[in-house]
Amino acid sequence: QVQLVESGGGLVQAGGSLRLSCAASGRTFSSYRMAWFRQAPGNEREFVAGIVGSGANTDYADSIEGRFTISRDNIKNTLYLQMNSLKPEDTAVYYCAAVFGPFSPVVRSGYLYWGPGTQVTVSS
Repeated sequence: QVQLVESGGGLVQAGGSLRLSCAASGRTFSSYRMAWFRQAPGNEREFVAGIVGSGANTDYADSIEGRFTISRDNIKNTLYLQMNSLKPEDTAVYYCAAVFGPFSPVVRSGYLYWGPGTQVTVSS
């Protein structure tokens, strides 16, 4: 089992940057596929980026267009999302998620563990 807590959200102007962090509990962090999702008001929760346990492979939603970078530090048990060139449409609550094993789901139902979320607001 793993517990997740996000941090780093806030208010930023369009074109700015933020780095989100997700601290994970537990001793087997490197065995979990990790991902970032986001949910804007009235919208479904959508996949943003994912990373395998070793950190060797990553994948992104097409809407990110190379602006975000997901990474992880398996020593610090922490997941990151570096967000650059932010747009107002990136405004959402951002969640980190985890699933144990060699899977790479890109849908909400593929993840068992979730953090409470952190708000990101991008002003125009």
